[in-house]
Amino acid sequence: MSSSAPSSAAPASPAQRPLSLGVIFLTLFIDLVGFSIIFPLFPEILRHYLEVDGDSGLLRVLIGWSDSLSAALGQDGNFKVVLFGGILSSIYALLQFFCAPLWGMLSDRIGRRPVLLWTVAGTAASYVLWALSGSFWLFIVARLLGGAFGGNLSVATAAVADVTTRAERSRAMGLVGAAFGLGLVTGPAIGAFTASHNLLDAHPGLAAYGINPFSVPALLSLALGVVNLLWVWRRFHETLPAETRAARDVSSERIRNPLAAIFTLGSPAIRQVNIVAFLQALAFCAMEFSLTFLALERFAYGPRQNGMLIGFLGIFSILTQGVLVRRLLKTVPEVRVLGLGLAATAVALLIIGFAAEPWVLYAGLAFVAIGSGLVNPSTTGLISLYADADEQGRALGVFRSLGSLARAVTPLVAGILFWTLGSLTVFALAAFLSALAWWLALKLPAPRKD
Repeated sequence: MSSSAPSSAAPASPAQRPLSLGVIFLTLFIDLVGFSIIFPLFPEILRHYLEVDGDSGLLRVLIGWSDSLSAALGQDGNFKVVLFGGILSSIYALLQFFCAPLWGMLSDRIGRRPVLLWTVAGTAASYVLWALSGSFWLFIVARLLGGAFGGNLSVATAAVADVTTRAERSRAMGLVGAAFGLGLVTGPAIGAFTASHNLLDAHPGLAAYGINPFSVPALLSLALGVVNLLWVWRRFHETLPAETRAARDVSSERIRNPLAAIFTLGSPAIRQVNIVAFLQALAFCAMEFSLTFLALERFAYGPRQNGMLIGFLGIFSILTQGVLVRRLLKTVPEVRVLGLGLAATAVALLIIGFAAEPWVLYAGLAFVAIGSGLVNPSTTGLISLYADADEQGRALGVFRSLGSLARAVTPLVAGILFWTLGSLTVFALAAFLSALAWWLALKLPAPRKD
């Protein structure tokens, strides 16, 4: 099928649409808050389980690997903490990498609602395990479970495609990006605040049941997960009509290798925009991981100042995706908006890399937020517009999967480059990846909107 041809099966007409985008927005927001609450806790989690498990078992293996790599790179113990956080993030992201296409494709076969209910329930169960993780191995099981079910974001994104016309598709994806940004800004702030509340201080006997110093943020995540589950159950009505669901047997699909799955999708344009998005995700994740270390190295920023830095990036990203991009896409084609975003990101990453004053750093961050805010809805919208109606979940699942792969490999690679070759090397390489993505995006065809 040509990449510019209309979908073979039309989405539900506006009169048939039972779901408002607000339901999807809140579902994504709650999911991302629960996911990102753990981000500020990694150093303390390492210290806690070193005391509890005595540097044995699985933890000993991970710490031994981190110590060896730190020594080989001539780094101190702080680098070990960074590697540990990167490993935990990679575990979660790798599970999303493998599972996002599975959930997306399954939702094409049986509908969005049942898959969302199962996966939201599974995510809530992972928070139960986290709250009761008295040992490191149970904590890892909780992360594995959360990563596996966290691939459901592709299903919620596919539901947006179900309830929007082709003309409004990319603008609606801006709301998806805004929900992501808002959740990723709010979650770490809640995590940092609740981390100081340790149930064991008042009730030390709860340790026998697996309660740990991080049970409060885990229980708060669980509460959000339960609210999310009830919200989906009560308000999320099926968005994919029965006649549009794929007739093929889901068990026959090739889902074991998401990278290979790129080449089984509908058109060359889908494959190309996936590569563009993956390169941009690598660049953005490298910037995101290295930013606070650059700020510490050059401007002696502490946790509070770095928190303000991340908040500034998040707010600009939310405003771009929630307001600017929705207006821009009314008159400017997705491919052109994508090119503008990639070019702006490449320049902005170089600005950050060479920043010698805090105001230059903030200026570069503003342009990164605007650039990435233009890229994310454009790439998501193009994937959806290039794909047939009966493969929205699968196509968006592969797309989300590649983003997870970028989040899995970048923390370790960017960390090694940062501490061996310096911050400028990391940001120059990230700028090159964005520029390469921009060059590839120039070759993308315009999608049909009718």
